[in-house]
Amino acid sequence: MKSDVNADNSKCDASIEMRFGRVVKVLRKRRNISQQALADLADLHRTYISDIERGTRNVSLQNIEKLSQALQFPLWRIFYEMTRLE
Repeated sequence: MKSDVNADNSKCDASIEMRFGRVVKVLRKRRNISQQALADLADLHRTYISDIERGTRNVSLQNIEKLSQALQFPLWRIFYEMTRLE
């Protein structure tokens, strides 16, 4: 099965924060929403979303769940997509 977020099929040696951020950014762009819109949907701050996407935040489980719901993408699938980037 082809990964939803690793379209170029390249492997990534990035940290877990970087891989999570990459998945969030791809999913957000796929939904065609801004960082502000995602922040509003997830009840988070826009700069926090930016930090997540850049891989500079260690995101709590509560906020990962909020993002999953806001992106309308199953929580387990976010983690699955992260493993595809390893």
